[in-house]
Amino acid sequence: MSTLSLPRPNQGIWPGLFTAPRSPLRARIAESLFRNAVSALPVTVRLPDGRTWGAGGPVMRLVRPAEFFHRLGADAKIGFGEAYMVGDWDCDELADVLSAFAARLSTLVPPGLQRMRRWAERRQTEVNDIAGSRQNIHRHYDLSNDLFERFLDETMTYSSALFDGDRGVDLHTAQLRKIDGVLDYAGVRAGARVLEIGTGWGALAIRAARRGATVTSLTISAEQRTLALDRVRDAGLQDRVAVHLRDYREEHGSYDAVVSVEMIEAVGAEFWPDYFSVLDRVLAPGGRVGLQAITMPHDRMIASRASYTWIHKYIFPGGLIPSVRSIEESVRDHTRLRITQTRSFGDDYAETLRRWRETFLGRWDEIARLGFDDTFRRMWEFYLAYSEAGFRVGYLGVQQFAMAERLGH
Repeated sequence: MSTLSLPRPNQGIWPGLFTAPRSPLRARIAESLFRNAVSALPVTVRLPDGRTWGAGGPVMRLVRPAEFFHRLGADAKIGFGEAYMVGDWDCDELADVLSAFAARLSTLVPPGLQRMRRWAERRQTEVNDIAGSRQNIHRHYDLSNDLFERFLDETMTYSSALFDGDRGVDLHTAQLRKIDGVLDYAGVRAGARVLEIGTGWGALAIRAARRGATVTSLTISAEQRTLALDRVRDAGLQDRVAVHLRDYREEHGSYDAVVSVEMIEAVGAEFWPDYFSVLDRVLAPGGRVGLQAITMPHDRMIASRASYTWIHKYIFPGGLIPSVRSIEESVRDHTRLRITQTRSFGDDYAETLRRWRETFLGRWDEIARLGFDDTFRRMWEFYLAYSEAGFRVGYLGVQQFAMAERLGH
């Protein structure tokens, strides 16, 4: 099912969301599976009549059980999140509840039913060709620069910070530490010609330019480019940083360093060969690459790569998180490069997300005045907490990779 017809979330229009799909048989099956699954989970599911299920732990309150199970029965991968969006269930600490589920995500549904479900569940239809990528990115990153400014730190960096064991440090410092890690991996120094794939709001490009590099940064988000150019201008670095509204496949320059932070998740497996071939093609002899990527275990990536989930419908259409193995194989098969160093810091992403969510909710009154409604608040609270839970339990990871030419090339 394509999601391109969905409205912008700040329009206050959510077609069909508030009417739970009806299938008594599916709902009964979903209730039985859910009750069986939570019986061994460290969570307490509390029903309106006072009954509780689960092995004990953070409390998940079923406010409208019938609607909840109808949504799960229709499509568990989407219905669970939609039920939270509309208030069919609630809790006091969302990340704790979701962590209990995330820790057992691959075993909640019995293997036999998982095999049957694959024939019935919806599949991804978004395509990440040049036109499709622009549409997919538009639906998330062009929501509103003002929205992102309300919960990100002053660098406007929308990727994992690097706390490096120091949780007492502020987010701004941790984000700069992350950026410096990528730049160091890519060998960015004074006089270097740098290509950045995925501008964000310009923080990395500005940091590289302050090292004395000349930066060409690519984005396909018009909103991000506008603010990134303003920030580059405010930093007085417009002679060192150029920001282009250009797909990575359209780049044909030559660079001493290529950097890309959490952009590969939007590429799609079908286009990983193109992405890594571009890294290889534009890198000058002796050049280096610094890459940061969200990752997931290889077996889970293979099992879920075609699935259409709540995240695809509401947050990142067309996205696919790679595994470390898939990155290693892509570098081996489609480049002259080799991976020389890696750094893993998934726990730091959980902390980054916790801080974003805390700030997002703490500044909700300001965000609401931008035109976003309460359903959007619950949607983004779920997205941030769901992601945090994934990193907490190790279902998700984040890695930095340094790459250089293979010996003999």
